[in-house]
Amino acid sequence: MTMAGNLRKVTGLGTVGGLRKMARLARRRARVDLSHPARSPLGSSVVNCVTYQDGARAPVGGDLVDTVERVRKSGHGFVWLGLHEPTNDEFAGIAELFDLHPLAVEDAVEAHQRPKVERYGETLFAVFKTVCYVEHEQLTATSEVVNTGEIMVFVGQDFVITVRHGRHGSLGPLREELESDPHQLTKGPSAVLHAIADHVVDEYLNVIDAVQADIDQVEMDVFAQTGARADPGRIYQLKRELLELKRAVVPLGRPLLELADRPMRVVDPEIQAYFRDVSDHLMRATEQIAAFDELLNSILQAHLAQVTVAQNEDMRKITAWAAIIAVPTMVCGVYGMNFDHMPELHWRYGYGMVIAVISVACVVLHRGFRRNGWL
Repeated sequence: MTMAGNLRKVTGLGTVGGLRKMARLARRRARVDLSHPARSPLGSSVVNCVTYQDGARAPVGGDLVDTVERVRKSGHGFVWLGLHEPTNDEFAGIAELFDLHPLAVEDAVEAHQRPKVERYGETLFAVFKTVCYVEHEQLTATSEVVNTGEIMVFVGQDFVITVRHGRHGSLGPLREELESDPHQLTKGPSAVLHAIADHVVDEYLNVIDAVQADIDQVEMDVFAQTGARADPGRIYQLKRELLELKRAVVPLGRPLLELADRPMRVVDPEIQAYFRDVSDHLMRATEQIAAFDELLNSILQAHLAQVTVAQNEDMRKITAWAAIIAVPTMVCGVYGMNFDHMPELHWRYGYGMVIAVISVACVVLHRGFRRNGWL
């Protein structure tokens, strides 16, 4: 659809004067200074805007509307516009310029979406959950292990719009990697969509490897000699962080299968084979997360069993000492009664004999408990 067609659809005006008027309005709303090849997300929601023709990066001049008009007049190439956490006002002009569906725009601005792929007319809208591993010196019951973000991608015949949420997941290195492979870029915007999906899934695998190191450390601590004294909060924290990772990884399986198997106009047929490879990598990540979950359950059960065994051992020791102490308590209790006729009460060596009997009885009990493993 041409630029004029977009404006006509938005305004319902067909006259030349009406088109010119709405073009000026669109320029005011969607005008972006493209003189800087990269913009900091701290100063503007626009991170980058690049035009590609025949797989090569083309010079960019003017504003966003002029850039899109040049691409559409030439009939080949596409525009890649990168945004970081845009507001509704910042995204409004861009949505009108590219004729984006309001529901997709709302999802892109508000974020907090599940991974998905949806089609709105000639535009494809994809949501990817990004993850990164949070470095920490020592895992504690409150350590943050996994941090998540989102990348929303609008794909059309001649444009790609990426909307990133979160302080990680920069697409700058990915852009440079794509530009080093012009043949892949000649396949259009769907090549960018595949590169983003592949990048996101590769990060999943990297985070999973890092999480495995934490799980291995917890497992070693639990099965050490002092494992019963290990902090179970660390295990629960790992399970919580693993659940956060699972929410990002598992729901992406179905959208990737749709991209790989379901014919879509904006996805080059050759690119679909690449999506199958990404889907295989995602399946590997999903299986590893499921295995980690089972392993953490086993570690937790083992820790609880160790605590139970340690408590039983403590109870046996307490019981054994209570039985030993019961002997002198009983004898002293008997002799503490106020009776005149007690055995050996007036015998000169009676006190020593009673002490000797108590000592022998305690020693015999102690040896018996030691022999049976109670002490």
